[in-house]
Amino acid sequence: MKLFAKISKKRSPLALSTSTLSILDHSQNLMLTAIPLGTARRVLRNAWAAFGLEMIDTCGLIWELDLSIMGLLYPVMGFCRKVLLVPSLRIPVPFEDKLIVEFIHIHGDGGSFGLDWKSIERTFRDECSICSFTIARATTSYTSRYLFDNYTLIVSEYLDSKRLHQTILESVDEFRRVGKLPEEEFGRVLPVYVFDLEVNTILLLDRYHQSVAFKDMVIAVRTKSTQTVSDYSCNGHHVFTQTRELERPLVGSILQSMWGVSPTHLVWSPRHNSSLVDYTWSVGQTPFGPFSEISSLSFVQKDAARRNVLLTSLNYSITSGIDVLESIAAHGGDRKLLKQNRHYEFIQRWNLFRYKLDKSISAMSHFDYEMALYYLRSSDHDLYAIHTLVYHASQELEASLVCFRDPPLPWTSLLLSGGAFFALLYVYAKREKLFRSKRKQF
Repeated sequence: MKLFAKISKKRSPLALSTSTLSILDHSQNLMLTAIPLGTARRVLRNAWAAFGLEMIDTCGLIWELDLSIMGLLYPVMGFCRKVLLVPSLRIPVPFEDKLIVEFIHIHGDGGSFGLDWKSIERTFRDECSICSFTIARATTSYTSRYLFDNYTLIVSEYLDSKRLHQTILESVDEFRRVGKLPEEEFGRVLPVYVFDLEVNTILLLDRYHQSVAFKDMVIAVRTKSTQTVSDYSCNGHHVFTQTRELERPLVGSILQSMWGVSPTHLVWSPRHNSSLVDYTWSVGQTPFGPFSEISSLSFVQKDAARRNVLLTSLNYSITSGIDVLESIAAHGGDRKLLKQNRHYEFIQRWNLFRYKLDKSISAMSHFDYEMALYYLRSSDHDLYAIHTLVYHASQELEASLVCFRDPPLPWTSLLLSGGAFFALLYVYAKREKLFRSKRKQF
């Protein structure tokens, strides 16, 4: 669904002297609501408040600005819509009836002080040899130059998240054995590995992150150091990172791994075919980025978590529908493959399948995710019935051998070709007599 703001005045799409602001659904070209400009101001103010910010008094003057300034504001609003209303899907998120997050805490003698374990079901409190080996293998160093009295070269250490991830994968059975984690037969399990190190220096993942999300796990690390200065500044002041507080980074990483929620500072760019980093809207009420200390979720993360599950299911349904159509085409088409009764049932099921997909997309455009999930789950029954019909029909096909017969001899073509050949041969043989009058006489 692509929503955009359009001013309902014909002479200029950017003129703001009209009395209503229309929100249109671009995919279906239907008007959803008409908001007076006074209400639009309040909507913007509430949107800022949702991110823990306040609109300054001069923001009310935006509506009276000239078209040149509004031309600069319009792309910003479009970028805001792309980041907040339709954020990118980070990873496919299949629908699961049961989701399990396993917190595995690896620490020394200092204990687990400073972490909120109220929502943690199980912890990992015993020392093990594989833990020290994992950290030692993933530790890497980098050099930086700082200008004090002169340029000073400083060597710092960090943890390579990819190497750490690979080491944990190779030793996952050992972690589960030492941590005495039960085996889960049903549901999706997301392990969260928290490394609590007894060192006094700053040790981050990939130099900048306290927690890193992977498709199959989350890795976090902290040391005895309480805070560090990040490479970012806000309002002319350096931004400090509280390295002992892992609750907020863990919330963001679990959102990425479990529900595929993309961080608010990462935007997918089709032009570059990669993700771009932009911290414009990564402020306020968001668990991502260094410019906020709030770990609670706003409507951006809540809607994206529910929508990503629906988008993954919708993509699977459409892909499976295309596969069954290609299978029918490979067998000669629906009328040749399916008999009359089965063909009627196939048409009915296919129309129901398309209807439910349309209703699901419509429900998603109205943010009714429960109804969208209902139609998607219901469409799975029709898709399964279609696959069953095609499978049984293909099993009943019998191979037949048609004997090859030589085609009759084309006597007409042979006689015409032979006559033309003999005519040319006769002309060639009589060329002296036929072209004698054409020769020059001396």
